[in-house]
This record gives sequence, C-alpha cells and structure tokens, in this order.
Amino acid sequence: MKRFRRHGQESHRDKLKQELYQFNKTVEHGFPHQPSALGYSPSLQLLAIGTRSGAIKLYGAPGVEFMGLHEENAAVTRVFFLPNQFCVVCFVTNTGGIMHLKIQLNWITVFLYLVSTATCSVSCFVLPRAPEGRRNLESVEDLQENPLNPRQVLVGYGRGLMVLWDLDVNVPVLLLRQLESVWWMPDGEHILSSHSDGSYCRWMEVPYGNFPCKAITKIIQLFCRSVLPPFLIFSGGMPRASYGDRHCISVISGKTHVALDFTSRIIDFFVIGEGERQKGNPSALVVLVEEELVVVDLQTEGWPIIQTPYLVPLHSSAITCSHHVSGIPLKLWERLQTAGKLQKTHYSSKPWPLIGGKNLSPDPPQRDLLLTGHEDGTVRFWDASGVCLYPMYKLSTASVFQTDADLNDNMNQGLEGEWPPFRKVGCFDPYSDDPRLGIQKIHLCKYSGYLAVAGTAGQILVLELNDESLEQSVEGTLVDLLQGQEGFRWKGHARLEEREESVNFPPGFQPFALIQCQPPAVVTALTLHSEWKLVAFGTSHGFGLFDYQQKNTVLVRCTLNPSDQLAMEGPLSRVKSIKKSLRQSFRRIRRSRVSMRTHHFLSPQLQEINARMEAEALQEMELAPVQRKIEARSSDDSFTGLVRALYFADSFLSDSTHNTPSLWAGTNGGSIFAYTLRLPPTERRAEEPVTAHPAKEIQLMHRAPVVGLLILDGRGAPLPEPLEVAHDLARSPDMQGSHHLLVVSEEQFKVFTLPKVSSKMKLKLTAVEGSRVRRVSVAWFASSRTEEYGENGLVVLTNLGDLHVLSLPHIKMQVHYPCIRREDISGIASCVFTKHGQGFYLISPSEFERFSLSARWVVAPKCLVEAPHQASTSSGKHHKSRAQPDGVAVGHSEDGGKIKKNLSSLK
Repeated sequence: MKRFRRHGQESHRDKLKQELYQFNKTVEHGFPHQPSALGYSPSLQLLAIGTRSGAIKLYGAPGVEFMGLHEENAAVTRVFFLPNQFCVVCFVTNTGGIMHLKIQLNWITVFLYLVSTATCSVSCFVLPRAPEGRRNLESVEDLQENPLNPRQVLVGYGRGLMVLWDLDVNVPVLLLRQLESVWWMPDGEHILSSHSDGSYCRWMEVPYGNFPCKAITKIIQLFCRSVLPPFLIFSGGMPRASYGDRHCISVISGKTHVALDFTSRIIDFFVIGEGERQKGNPSALVVLVEEELVVVDLQTEGWPIIQTPYLVPLHSSAITCSHHVSGIPLKLWERLQTAGKLQKTHYSSKPWPLIGGKNLSPDPPQRDLLLTGHEDGTVRFWDASGVCLYPMYKLSTASVFQTDADLNDNMNQGLEGEWPPFRKVGCFDPYSDDPRLGIQKIHLCKYSGYLAVAGTAGQILVLELNDESLEQSVEGTLVDLLQGQEGFRWKGHARLEEREESVNFPPGFQPFALIQCQPPAVVTALTLHSEWKLVAFGTSHGFGLFDYQQKNTVLVRCTLNPSDQLAMEGPLSRVKSIKKSLRQSFRRIRRSRVSMRTHHFLSPQLQEINARMEAEALQEMELAPVQRKIEARSSDDSFTGLVRALYFADSFLSDSTHNTPSLWAGTNGGSIFAYTLRLPPTERRAEEPVTAHPAKEIQLMHRAPVVGLLILDGRGAPLPEPLEVAHDLARSPDMQGSHHLLVVSEEQFKVFTLPKVSSKMKLKLTAVEGSRVRRVSVAWFASSRTEEYGENGLVVLTNLGDLHVLSLPHIKMQVHYPCIRREDISGIASCVFTKHGQGFYLISPSEFERFSLSARWVVAPKCLVEAPHQASTSSGKHHKSRAQPDGVAVGHSEDGGKIKKNLSSLK
C-alpha cells in the first residue's frame, strides 16, 4: 500500500522550501558582447552601451547598473539621452538589416526607439527634400544639436553636404558654398578658406600625411578655461599603407601628441569635463572599443589609464576555466589586495569619473573570490562579493616555462622618435603564443594560502602566497602515468620545458613545486589538501598523488583502456595545421614591428580564422568529455580512463572503528578507486614518506561517467574542508555514526555504506528525458526567515541547462529550475557554483551571468538615479530656455520631497 504524507507535513515542507530556495538571475558581470553604440549623460553622469543583440546597459557609480532589451533582436547603432526625460533614445536596425539612421534618400527619416521604465514607443520626424537635380547624397552620417540652441540641428550627408535645420521656422539652411580664396595659417597646420556666402572655414592638414590615410571617423575639439592649450581628439587617420590595421585615437594638446593604440575596433568615444555640470576643462577620455572600455586621464601628466571598477574584459585572454571560493579570511584578502596594487602602479590615481546614481545595496556579508584561468597561462582573481566584479590580482605562469613567446615582445610599445607616436592602451590581447599554457583546473585553499593550477600540457604548479619578491628556479618532477606500458605512443603536443635559469617572481603567488604529467595531456581533475600537504591530479591516462612538502611522488595509477587510442592523440593534435602556421605568422609580424618598424596589413578574415581555430581547440579540450554519448556504453568507448573526480577524505575504509585519510578517484568509464593514505607525524615527515595503499574499487553497472564523489558523516553532513575545523569555521565531523559515500554519475545519485561499500539508496536522473548531470556541488541554504536554520543541499546542473537541488543525506529532489538553454553548450560547461547557493556561467566569451538558488543569499543591483535640477537660460531671439541637454527635471511630491526615478524594472 502506498504511504502518503499528512497534509500538514506537506504544507510545512512547502513553506520551508520557500524560505530556503528561490531562483533569480541577478546580474551580468563583465564586458557586453558585441557592443555597437555608446552614449553619455553629463547631467546624470550615466554611460549607456548598446549591443548588436538589442541590449541597452546603463552604468554610473560602482554598483549602479541597469539593463533593458529591445523586443526585436536588432542591433543598436546610436544611443542618446533625451533632455528632461528619463529616457534613452536608440537608433536600431530593422529585421531587414536596413539602418534607420542611414538611408540612402534625399529625405531624412530617423526612427527613435525610446527605452524607459514604462514602455517602448516609436516616433519619427521628416525633413524636406534636398535641392532637385543634385546627385545622390548617400546616407545621413551625423546629427548634431547646437549646444546653445536646441532648436537647431545640423545634418551631415556622406557626400559632404551639410544641412542646418531650424525647428522654429521649419527652413533648412543648405551649406553649399562656393570657394573664393584660401590662406595658410602661420602655424603651417591650418588653412583658411572664404566662400561666396560670406562665411569662412578653418581647415587642418592631414595629420599623418603625406601618404594616403584612412578616414577620420570622429573628431572633437575642446577648449580649456585655463591657460592649457585646447584638446584635439580624433579616431582614425592613420597612414593606410603602413598602419592600416591599427585602431587608434589621437589626442593632441599643444606639444603633447599621442596615438592611443587599441587591439580591437573603435566603436565610439566621448570626453568628460570637470565640475558638477561638466562644463569645465576636459578631465577624462572614455573610449568604447569592441572588446573593452578604456578611460584615459587627461589631467595627469602622461595621460595614464584609469582603472575600471566594472566592464573589465574578462576575456582579455580567452577564459578556459573558473573556480569560486567563499568566505575569504581578512588576512588573505588584504595580502591579495597589496599584491594587486603593486601590479597597478601604471594606472592613474584619479577616481572613477562616472559617479551617477546611488548604490543602495548593503555591504556584502562576506568576501568572495572568483578565479578565472586563461589561455595565456594567467589566473585572474576577481572580487565577486558584490555587484561589481572587480579585478584584484593577476598571476602569470608563463615565466616558469620556456616558450616561443618573448615576454618582452610588445608590438604596440612606442619607440622614441617613432611617428605616429603610438602608445598601447587597454588589456585585451587576442594573441596566445602557446596554447599549452592554458589553465584548465584551479584549486585554492583560503586558510593556508596554497594554490594549485593545472594546464593543457599536463603541467601542475603548486604556489604559495609571499609578500616579498623572490628569485628562484622551479624544479620539475616528471610523473609517467602510463607506468611504462608498451604499445602506447603519444601523438599530441610536446610538454612545456621549465626554465633552467632563476626567475624573479614578484610579490603574490609564487611557484615552488612543478609536476609534469607524461604523456602531457590536459589535466582533467585537480584537488589539494593543505593540511596533509598533498595534491592529486588526473588526466585521460590516469591519476597521481604528490607530496608537495617533500616533493615526492606518492602514487601513480594508469586508467587508460587499451582501446582508448584517441586518448593518445591529445586535443591540440587534431587542430588544423593552418592554426599553427597562422600563429607563427602573427608572431613573426609582431616581432618585426618592434625590431624593424615594418608593419604589414593583417586582414580581418585572417584574424577571424585564427580566433576560430583557437576557439575550436579550447572547446575540444574542455568539452570532449562532456559531449560524449551516454547511450549504449561499453568498455570500448573512447576516454573511459579519463579521470573526472578526485576527493580527499578522512573516513572508514578498512573497518568501522578506525578512520584513516584516503584518496578517491572516479573515471569516465564509471570506475571508482579508493586508496588509504599513511601520513607520518609532522616531526618525522622529512624522514618518512607518505604512502598510499589500494583499499576499494567500484565499477558502476552502467559505466556512466563519475561526475562527483562525497562522503557524509554520522549526521549526514558533508565532511568539512581541510583546516576548516581548525579555524573554528565548521564543527568536527561525526565519527561515531556510520559514514556514507555518495557517488554522482551522469545518470544517477547512489549512496553506499562504509566501509563495506554496499548500496543503500539511489535516485535516477534519467527519469527526466535525456537529462545527464554536468556539474554538481554542495551548498548551504540558509533560511530567509531566521538565522538559526539552514540545510545542506546538492546543487546539480544538467546537460539540458536545468538546475536541481537535492536534499542531504536522503537524496530527494527539492526544487527544479530551468536556467541555461540546452543549446548553450559552452554556458553549461563553464558553470561554477558557490558554497551558498549561487552560481556563474558564461553567456558570451566576455560575460558571466550570475544566478542565485538561495532565498537569502542574493547579489543583485539595488540602485537609484535622482533627477537633476532644471537649468533655464535665455540667450537671444532664437535661443529659447532649455533644461540640461540630457537631464531630467526634478518634480516634487505633495509633501515637497523630490521625485526619484528607480530603474530597477529595467533589469
């Protein structure tokens, strides 16, 4: 007979679930993918960025963020802030791909898409036809409002005609001028021309002539109220033959002349002025390029860059993995901050110039880190405590190895006397000289300060945080995972050779141990136990255990199946040879630019091919074990020996009365290996080695890949992390009751008793059609109603992009939410969970989507923008009073308080 719960029990549990679980997508971290337009409001001090997918993102002071999305998937081509209205005006493309801003007619039609807190409406205005009989004027290139008279609009055509439209009298003034005379100015750089209509113009010669130059796409000139010379700023204009591939903005003020050299295409730029209304001297140049936002300090000598608190390009080098650590101790946090500041001495000391809005979010309850591994061998540490993902520190591992890349090679480093006077700006670098450096796995112990990182070519580095610089060489230990088995020959890339000479490591994380797997395949699993001073690692060939205190290899186990021939090829060996040729060509070109100053044109097509090849290689490395077929498994499947999970635990393996340290490993073929570890006392660690002995071996019936391993103590709680109990941040595990092993495979969750390893309970995930486990983690879900209650839960992400939370220790489904599109394979593969029910996944190469499953732990923007005061001026017959050009008039409520606009509904 089926047993039913009482109604009261169900209601109580349902109410408790509402207090524990709640799904929200909260904030997007990083740089917007494919930006297409830039706007700025001096009065609101807000920046707006439009994208090709129709998104509008607004940013002010750190923590002030809003987002809107057009219903149609249409590219935003221009962005403006409307005067006296809290609206953003966007020029977008229609579904047919015709720009509303640029239509090849003699009529001017502009569609304005208004994005506000309430609705999106459409309006248009039409200006009269240009003179009959004239040739096609082509597209409308620009619209500019008179800064002193908002009733006058200047319209510029592609053919060179300009129309001054007066909205008061509805009469256009056509600027068709016959030339009468010309005159060279004494400075030798300007020309005066006079015209038949009584006007004259001042012209400047081609700044980078005398050879043909590319178009100057935008130019502005700003005069200073002080004695400083004016600023002339323009994009483009580079000599076509030698520097046609450069993306430059030139800044000229008096004798100071710099060509800011970016590594991606320039979208737009603007200048911020001093003062509350920003009518004073120019203070900062804000440049939006295709891959990053760069802000230049125009008031400090040398015009340094201002560090951005948000919109940092996460993909400055392609992201290959990520790792989240919650609750960082204050001491470690401060040491990371200090090391990071030493890396940022080249930045300006000026504060961030965009200060619009108010951040109403409370201070983060704890300090969290997100670590991202990159293709160039760097690990970047991000402050993930709040809304802004702020860069704290960058670790580079390339200096440990001998590579083809020259660390001092910089194609954009300006040389004295070089013309144009180039200066590299920004941190986006699309080049990766050696893909073997790519970081694949990261593990940080927040209590000891030990860090382990593993890479594409089988390299594992163990590092320790040091506050002083250190010069040393890092000796490597070769670990043969094949253990001399015959009949196998590695066909993939060669391993990285460590540098024999000493390397100067700056303050921060410094390597002191290097393990090199042989064959040098991608490291697929990594874990570190800082209390035992052990690090475990796995590849598609097997796994190993290393004592990084004594620098001894403790254990090597080969898991390679004789039929796994693909495992001997390596992911990089299957990439087309054109990729290697392109990389070598790019490297030669870059070096020649520095040594010989000879510049060659690199077509966008070649750059696109190179980027695509790199992306395919990364996807193959990271996703090959994820995308393999589940159905009809057999021992002949490829990559069955690939190690997916490694786990340290102090539990019962030999008998139920004596607990012992142990190492567990799970493979792609459903095999689980357990080893007992003998750790000598600390005082005898130098004389006696750590030893490992086989204890258990489990083979899952359906040979489903093992995704995760977890041991539950006598209370059903997961075992604490290393040193967590010693720091009084977790209670000691229950060693009186029986322990249980939870094995998470792609298909099911199965609980075994220890030490007998007998099956106790299981939950099949295949009841959901086509569902397979991709990511799993333990999280603590605190009650949103009371601080005294919380539950451990198992957070699961499937290949369908769904999130599940299972109860521990009973493995019962609690909640289920759709999160990621099933087609978004890279988003699913990049997902990482936090210890408090949050998570991150890549929605584009440059953006993390942050989500929360917890009803209590939610990090989301809470901000408010207050409308500025209306400023009315009168200046002549045709100059009617106007408010700030892009501000919002302040209203008053019945009680006399200011009306404030909250844009939270835009998210």
